[in-house]
Amino acid sequence: MSIFQTLESEVRSYCRGWPTVFDRAVGSHLYGEDGREYLDFFAGAGALNYGHNNPVLKAALVDYLMRDGVTHALDMSTVAKRDFLETFQELILKPRGLDYKVMFPGPAGANAVEAALKLVRKITGKEAIINFTNAFHGMTLGALSVTGNSMKRGGAGIPLVHATPMPYDNYFDGQTPDFLFFEKLLEDSGSGLNDPAAVIVETVQGEGGINAARMEWLRGLSELCKSHGMLLIIDDVQMGCGRTGPFFSFEDAGITPDVVCLSKSIGGYGLPLALTLIRPELDVWEPGEHNGTFRGVNPAFVTATKALEEYWQDDKLEKATLAKGETIGRTLEEIVETYPSLGLQAKGRGLARGLAMETGDLAGKVCAAAFERGLLMETSGPDGEVVKLMPPLTIGDDDLEAGLRLVSQSVAAVVG
Repeated sequence: MSIFQTLESEVRSYCRGWPTVFDRAVGSHLYGEDGREYLDFFAGAGALNYGHNNPVLKAALVDYLMRDGVTHALDMSTVAKRDFLETFQELILKPRGLDYKVMFPGPAGANAVEAALKLVRKITGKEAIINFTNAFHGMTLGALSVTGNSMKRGGAGIPLVHATPMPYDNYFDGQTPDFLFFEKLLEDSGSGLNDPAAVIVETVQGEGGINAARMEWLRGLSELCKSHGMLLIIDDVQMGCGRTGPFFSFEDAGITPDVVCLSKSIGGYGLPLALTLIRPELDVWEPGEHNGTFRGVNPAFVTATKALEEYWQDDKLEKATLAKGETIGRTLEEIVETYPSLGLQAKGRGLARGLAMETGDLAGKVCAAAFERGLLMETSGPDGEVVKLMPPLTIGDDDLEAGLRLVSQSVAAVVG
């Protein structure tokens, strides 16, 4: 480990909680160079919904590379990009009645968010953005300005302006009617709220603590945006691509966002790819007005296309994800009931689940105990107080059950 400690920046984080050197990965498992096996309930922070080295996606990628398919092409037209766009339109957009232009803003989710923020400001001529408490949208300055975590915001080194946070669903534990504060500020000429260009929101706050908004809250937010002339941006970077069940996490709410941000698992194989989806009438970019060297990683187009063809021709993956999510939910509720004095809370939907604990220290110890037992989990929430469970969507039932046993054992080891 010495080379990592002496040469790599102190900013590294995941490797501190999982002090081993990984060498191989297959499906829901990673293997250290010492041969030790780890079950993965992390899935690349949501970038590996289809597992590590998925054999179907790997075969498509290897074939493409071996025939000298284009790797780097900026925004030039390529066969790989065309195949992806056609497949995305036929399998994802058309069946859902969605009409979006597809923008490739760069390789990561933060790129998708930055493009969305720039675009809505260009469209409306307004600077202000509404975000929500405990939101996370990325680490670049624009995305960071609409992020809630004070530690991450503090790393900016400059004031983060032109964004105003509003209470997320259940922020006041159900004691305040939805949007009471937000709507009052919008309607009061003396509130001091700058006229917003747009609202940006996650339907499930992953890094914020697995906070799942109710469908009626999302519908209410959509209506509020329409009635006050605000554009609605859904950040589906972590919760899209089937993480909550449907391909888009907002589908069950029956809303149609103006802009949608996708990344992480859209590339299928863990390769960098991001999309900003835009209602056609909002696509007012000038050529080259927003660009980037790596906004068209063609091997990612190949694996993204194959993932759509393999998993989104029907609703089998969606149904399996919902069923597995219910299995995790039952296990977490059993843990809650086992330790009634600890104030634990089971959270989330689909295969984005969390166990909220009293302190970040306690949650960190549970994740450390899990690592000792061969299970990878991370914490989330403003104080790291939520144990976060995000296995690959393709995890087998046996692996899922084995992982949940390790979760229960880890909690027992810490609090029992």
